[in-house]
Amino acid sequence: MMNKRLIFGIAVVIAMALVALFAPFVATHDPLEMDLSPEGQLQPPSLAHFFGTDNLGRDVFSRMVYGARVSLSVGFIAVFISLVIGVFLGGLSGYYGGRADAFIMRLVEIMYCFPTIFLIMIVIAFLGPNIGNVMIVIGITSWAGLCRLVRAEFLTLRERDFVHAARVQGVSDMRIIFRHILPNAMSPVYVSATLSVGAAILIESALSFLGLGVQIPTPSWGNILTSGRNYVDYAWWLTIFPGLAILITVLSFNLIGESLREMLDPRLREREE
Repeated sequence: MMNKRLIFGIAVVIAMALVALFAPFVATHDPLEMDLSPEGQLQPPSLAHFFGTDNLGRDVFSRMVYGARVSLSVGFIAVFISLVIGVFLGGLSGYYGGRADAFIMRLVEIMYCFPTIFLIMIVIAFLGPNIGNVMIVIGITSWAGLCRLVRAEFLTLRERDFVHAARVQGVSDMRIIFRHILPNAMSPVYVSATLSVGAAILIESALSFLGLGVQIPTPSWGNILTSGRNYVDYAWWLTIFPGLAILITVLSFNLIGESLREMLDPRLREREE
């Protein structure tokens, strides 16, 4: 069962990534091209427009394809930023302990005091809503959990014999942290990072839906949902298709993360057997 979940999740993510990468070849229309004639607006799915058209006569399928590029980019880049911050601070905290550990843990607790979505909304209100700011803000507000995971691993690994042997040989602290300990502390990080990509896509979609994320006319799954909320009674395709895309993509990342957790955690592996 675990392997089936993992295969399904990887297959969906690869398919979405290929669609995003080759968006100009997959899209059947220009995602920004409008048809304001009555015949072009709010047309249901057909052979000419696979996912129908929106209120401005734009092809929804093409906007979904380019929206995949935006949503996945936000997810991966935001998680990369949070990984860099979380792994670096978590490594320093767990390796050195003492005042450094106390200071970094207080930062983590401060981050947990604020609901992530509201913190992001506040920062974006000052920086302005665009795709670059969305990536950065999600990244710098999502590192606390990763930091705690890395710290816990470092607290255990810093007492191992191979670390003591490296110290005796005069190896520098930075080399011990990033060359000797970090590779052995990455298993839970892989799981958390995979789950975080799905969470980042959800946050971006929510921000775009509220008008604080990727701005129109740049297509994203969130703002496609926004354009359809006023027509939900008779233009169901404007909400169903982007909603399904968000659901399936986030579910796939969660399935990958859960499968990796079961594979990398020996206790769960023994229970499964």
